[in-house]
Amino acid sequence: MSKPNVIKALAKVMIAAAWADGSVNVDEVNSLKDLLFRLPGMTASDWAELDIYLDAPIGEAERARLVAELQSALATSQDKALAIAALDEVVSVDGKISEEEQRTIEEIKSAIQSANIGVFGKMGKLVGNSVNRRTQAVENAPNRELHLEDFVKNRIFYQVNRRLELGETSIHLPEDQLRKLSLAGGLMARVAYLDGEVEEGEFDTMVKAIQANWGISDLEAALVAEIAVSEITKGLDYYRLSRQFFESTTEDERVRFLDVLFAVADGDGGVSYPETEEIRTIANGLKLTHKQFIDAKLRIPPERRSS
Repeated sequence: MSKPNVIKALAKVMIAAAWADGSVNVDEVNSLKDLLFRLPGMTASDWAELDIYLDAPIGEAERARLVAELQSALATSQDKALAIAALDEVVSVDGKISEEEQRTIEEIKSAIQSANIGVFGKMGKLVGNSVNRRTQAVENAPNRELHLEDFVKNRIFYQVNRRLELGETSIHLPEDQLRKLSLAGGLMARVAYLDGEVEEGEFDTMVKAIQANWGISDLEAALVAEIAVSEITKGLDYYRLSRQFFESTTEDERVRFLDVLFAVADGDGGVSYPETEEIRTIANGLKLTHKQFIDAKLRIPPERRSS
């Protein structure tokens, strides 16, 4: 069996190969996961690390870094054979191969074939350290794993921060405030999406609340709201959202946030009973009292809320 680090490096290169034409649809992702699942030695923590590479396209520079890491990890001829066989299989995930995908696969195969396995066996760590040296371009290539903890624990912040790094927007907030905003956005989106869809009025209320509390532009607030809604539909961890928001806020901030949640619920024409109960659950998760919850609920006009 190949070493675990080789298997993980190989899996990342396989994902990079699947992204070669710039897009991976849902069926391809599921097929790719099936393929990766069959690789020996994959652990639950490995899956979390791989998921960050399935989340967004992998460009040429990042792909080069991943290939270089795989190349430096190869230690036996069996490792090399497994890598090449797996790459041959991954390109047939959707039953057809584009010219770009084929060119990329051949480049990756060539890089794998060029790894001097005999030298690895003879010179061990010394040569391993030498092989680990990258060109300046590879060293400076994007490395999303630096943000793996955020990807796992605060997905909305991860996505917002990624947009900032790509230059798609600029939000001038301290990092701790941006993290808090991301958590708040997730909880607002949870209330808005309770019935399986987010109404325009609910989304607009989210945007206004973000603007009012964080002082960013309409466009920037809409981006955060859009990301929050997108991520909540994928199933964010409610308990983690609540705990992290609790840890990053004062009691006064949490009490005032209940008003925001009720306003979001009211954005589609009224606060339903399920929405009220959802906010009650969030209030409990934020360690707020029953009275604090009721006071917030009563600030919604009677005709616009469930009894």
